[in-house]
Amino acid sequence: MFCLKDKVALVTGGANGIGAAIVKEFLKEGVKFVSILDLEEKSGTALAEALAATYGKDKVEFFKCDVTKDDELFAAFEKTAKANGGLDIVVNNAGIANDDIYKKEIEVNFTALVTSTLKALKLMRSDRGGKGGTVINVSSVSALALLSPTAFVYGATKAAGLHFTSSIGKEAYYSSTKVRTLSICFGATDTDLISDVRSFDEELTQKMKTIVKYDPLQTAEDAAKGVVEAYKTGDSGSTWLIWCKVQDITDRVKKGYEIMAGDIFD
Repeated sequence: MFCLKDKVALVTGGANGIGAAIVKEFLKEGVKFVSILDLEEKSGTALAEALAATYGKDKVEFFKCDVTKDDELFAAFEKTAKANGGLDIVVNNAGIANDDIYKKEIEVNFTALVTSTLKALKLMRSDRGGKGGTVINVSSVSALALLSPTAFVYGATKAAGLHFTSSIGKEAYYSSTKVRTLSICFGATDTDLISDVRSFDEELTQKMKTIVKYDPLQTAEDAAKGVVEAYKTGDSGSTWLIWCKVQDITDRVKKGYEIMAGDIFD
C-alpha cells in the first residue's frame, strides 16, 4: 500500500479537467508539494492561487510549460526537485485529441510522455542514487479497442503510451530502478477534451458525437479519485480502467499481448 502523504508530485496538463482534479485530490491526501504544469497560464495561475489559499503557499506552484519543449519541461522538473528535496510522483496527463494536427498530437500525447517519464526515471531511480518513485501515465479506453471510425491517431498515441508504460514498469526493469509505472485508461470523462475532439476528416468530425457513445460520463473528480486508488494499490507495470468505477485490468492487457505474440518468442 502506497501513501501520498508528504510526497512531492508534478502533474502535466494540471490546470484544468482531470489534471486539476488530480492536483486537488493529491493535496487532500496530504502531499508535501505539487507542481502544476500547463500552457493555460490564466487557469493554471488561478488554480494555484486558490489551492495556496487553502493549503498554504508552500504546497503548490504553477509552471507555464509546453511539454513538447524539453527546456521548459526539464526546468520545471529540476526546480521542483531542488526546492523540495527530490521528486516522488510524476503524472503525465497532458494530452490533445485533434487528429487534424496529428504531428503535434503525437508530440504531446506520446513523445512528451516518454521524455517526461525518462526525466523522472533519471531523477528517481534507486540504482543511480535516487529513492525510487512513481510515474503515472494517462492513456484511454481508446487504447484498448480498435474503434472505427473515430480519432484514429489519438487512439494510436494512447496505445503507444500504454505499451511503453507497461513494458518499462515490468519487474525485470523495476527491480533495478524502483520507479513504478502505472497506466491509467480513462473512460468518457466530462472535460473539454470530448467537446474538442477532431478528426483529419472534417465529415467525421461532424459525426463524431453520434458515432462514439460517451455514456456513461464520469466526472473529472471521480477520475482523479480513481488515480489515487491506483497509486495506493497498483503494482509497477499495471493498467487501470477508470470509468465510473476503478478496475485493475493488468491481466486482460497481458493476455491480449500473449495472444498477439503467439509462439513468436517460444
